[in-house]
Amino acid sequence: MSAALLIGIDGGGTQCRARLCDAAGRVLGEGAGGPANVRLDSALVMGSILTASRAAAAAAALDESELARAHAGFGLAGAALKSACARLLAEPNPFRSIAIETDAYAAWLGAFGGDDGAILILGTGSAGLAVVGGRKFEVAGWGAEVSDEASGQWIGREAIRRSLWTRDGRAIATPLAEAVLARFDDSTEAVIGFATTARPADYAALVPLVLEHAEARDPLALALVTEATADAVRMIARLLELGAPAVCLIGGLAGPLSAWLPPPIRKRIIAPRGDAMDGAIALARRGLEAASPRPARDGAVA
Repeated sequence: MSAALLIGIDGGGTQCRARLCDAAGRVLGEGAGGPANVRLDSALVMGSILTASRAAAAAAALDESELARAHAGFGLAGAALKSACARLLAEPNPFRSIAIETDAYAAWLGAFGGDDGAILILGTGSAGLAVVGGRKFEVAGWGAEVSDEASGQWIGREAIRRSLWTRDGRAIATPLAEAVLARFDDSTEAVIGFATTARPADYAALVPLVLEHAEARDPLALALVTEATADAVRMIARLLELGAPAVCLIGGLAGPLSAWLPPPIRKRIIAPRGDAMDGAIALARRGLEAASPRPARDGAVA
């Protein structure tokens, strides 16, 4: 039988990434795909995962049929919702086994290698996780509708909402508000049409515009960044209160928002040992170990 492979998937609301390794953990190739939040359509999510996995196989000069040798570890946003995970795992896929956890858990596993610590994902969505003494503590991350503060989705949605305030005189127009509305040709109808079908990643696409205007001290942009940072501080403080010795910030907003954190909080932020795909590879290894034959007590193979 051909040697087993390991593939780790880090999936969020904007994209997913795949890392393909041999059984010894040597990286063979990486690839990327589309959105992979479990709460999205299961066929779409599995399609994104397979696109990223096939790209990783191609980067390793392997035919996609070789994915049948791969034990997979999925670290996916929204994976705390078990019914959605069940729907995803029912989708056709080539993998020998699949271990699935939240993106936060995979990020923690990669960042701390199983040791005590906490992570805060600040990306399209947001989620915190502390693992202390073998116990898991979740902080936020309950989805865009009721949570995901300090996220790209939150910043983008609020940028649109507060820009609309200027249309009816509830707020003074700023360059950011004008730029946001210009994206929709200054049409409220276009804004409503966008919001009707927009996914978190669509809102998060406005974040670079907000950050650009924050650097220029635009009042609306500063308000959004300040409020997002305050939400991040509250989540970090809770993770530390739970007993985590340090926190790793992860995701596309980790860098931009970390610069706005107060010094006492910034001192408790450390760099991760590895990334979420390293954590997903560790999950995949569990499937490999479960499938591997073990020596029996008499020396025979069990």
